[in-house]
Amino acid sequence: MADTLGALEDRIGYRFSDRELLHHALSHASAALAEGTFGYERLEFLGDRVLGLVIADLLYQGFPSEPEGDLAMRLNALVRAETCEEVARELNLGAALRMTKGEDKAGLRDRGSVLSDVCEALIAALYIDGGMGVARDFVERHWSARLSTTTMPPRDAKTQLQEWAQSQKKGLPVYRGVGRSGPDHAPQFDVEVVVEGVIPAKGSGSSKRAAEQAAATALLRCEGIQS
Repeated sequence: MADTLGALEDRIGYRFSDRELLHHALSHASAALAEGTFGYERLEFLGDRVLGLVIADLLYQGFPSEPEGDLAMRLNALVRAETCEEVARELNLGAALRMTKGEDKAGLRDRGSVLSDVCEALIAALYIDGGMGVARDFVERHWSARLSTTTMPPRDAKTQLQEWAQSQKKGLPVYRGVGRSGPDHAPQFDVEVVVEGVIPAKGSGSSKRAAEQAAATALLRCEGIQS
């Protein structure tokens, strides 16, 4: 495990004074429970807030002429689970995750929602061990390119679908759950979106929010609004 942590520290570019923090950030509840300690969930709670604050500050400084609404759209796109998952995969956090053999066999090591949470837990561990400066450096290093990829604030699929539906005088889209599968620790949600006068579309995801976004994306593509 020491070699694994050391390799991850090399990828992060930071050496922990308290490696126990990094240990917790990489521990799934299944492994932590066997040791009588806690996993990454508590750290993820804090890391989510640290990430949001750093990104909000970077946006405030980087886009001085944009109104609050546009900044909020950028913030939502940058702190969403899918973005954190991308960063986790870039750092290969899955390889360093600690979990039981059963959870590993079930594919939890590559689960998007798990990787997203672990990324936020890592940010919290950096914050506690090194302070806000260290956490900010990490976020800037891995999010800076994402901050500057678009000149216009991004709109998520649900927002785009709502705007299109209203422009066509079709009312608001309605989302409804149509299925749920998988174990409690790794659920899969199925959602259908209905817009008046349009064939409904379905989407799946590891959370209801992700499934709704997938359904909205599917409908937009069917209508030729999004490629």
